[in-house]
Amino acid sequence: MPLVLYLLALAVLAQGTSEFMLSGLLPDIAADLDVSLAAAGSLTSAFALGMVAGAPLMAVASLRWSPRGALLGFLTAFLLAHVVGALTPSYGVLLATRVVGAVANAGFLAVALATATALVPANAKGRATSVLLGGVTLACVAGVPAGALLGNLWGWRAAFWAVALVSLPAVAAILWSVPAGPPPAATSSARRELRVLRRPRLLLVLLLGALVNGATFCSFTYLAPLATEVGGIGEGWMPGVLALFGIGSFLGVTAAGRVADARPLPLLAGGGAALLAGWLLLVPAAGSAPALLVLTLVQGALSFAVGSTLIARALYAADGAPTLAGGLATAALNVGAALGPWLGGQAIDAGHGYRSPLWVSAALVAAALATGAVAGYARRRPRYVEPYETPAVGHP
Repeated sequence: MPLVLYLLALAVLAQGTSEFMLSGLLPDIAADLDVSLAAAGSLTSAFALGMVAGAPLMAVASLRWSPRGALLGFLTAFLLAHVVGALTPSYGVLLATRVVGAVANAGFLAVALATATALVPANAKGRATSVLLGGVTLACVAGVPAGALLGNLWGWRAAFWAVALVSLPAVAAILWSVPAGPPPAATSSARRELRVLRRPRLLLVLLLGALVNGATFCSFTYLAPLATEVGGIGEGWMPGVLALFGIGSFLGVTAAGRVADARPLPLLAGGGAALLAGWLLLVPAAGSAPALLVLTLVQGALSFAVGSTLIARALYAADGAPTLAGGLATAALNVGAALGPWLGGQAIDAGHGYRSPLWVSAALVAAALATGAVAGYARRRPRYVEPYETPAVGHP
């Protein structure tokens, strides 16, 4: 894989840290800003909604910019949003900075996916995607637990400052590694790319990605209260718990990158079924700290193995529309990332306890498996052909 892919993954590391780090900071944010836990959880949903809206819009806008200019602009806006978020005493302003940062993140990821897949052979999109998304998983391994540790030591605002600081070397890396080539509009157009994006197979993959990612974010967003209130794990151990999820996600996305190009369907079917079983098993097992830790690792691996494979399949299904395909894949995944925490928060607020997001995650994965199975059956079923009459003997 080209070196530039790993440098782009550095920027994705900073952005992934921001997207995921609230899982370990929600109680602190809720207490500091005097809002409910569900309202603090809505900061994750706001980030996801910003990515949903921003991904296709920024992908279209970036068609007229050079890749390096687009990546630098998006990353700078992301950095500044976190500086404002670290300084504000207002929940409303913090909510707005999450949306702005998400829009910038969405634009960056759309351009980065198009850049990454353009630098590798046509049959290696899965590996290129796994390298780029490796930055997200490393955010779970190192960035998110570090953010939680900073939050425990100096408050949640320290985590926002840390994300801004980590983004600075990523800016330098883009200046050094990404060529200042012509804008994609020189060889493509939004109208032509949009025509490619109407393919039914692509729409199916985007729907499955939204459901699976919704399940992931639903439980991951409320992992801290699940671990401390149900599993009996001390708050000081939460960085380690989050790191376990990150290690699992890194292992999952790395393993999936090896097979996603050659054997995607067995990976999606088998991984999806195992993911459903894992969420269901975690419901009774959450009361046991050792079982919760093991399943946190396993569910991280399965979630990202299936999720990264679906992103790769979206890029294959939308061949000929790389920029908008990356934007819509990002948007679809974040539809789930917005829906999941909201559903989990509603279940908690309804009095069903901190285990309830696990049931929601299981239901979302079950819906994805059922949708995929129905679509696969419909695709294999022979089309109905109107019978024709056999001419009578003696007639032509």
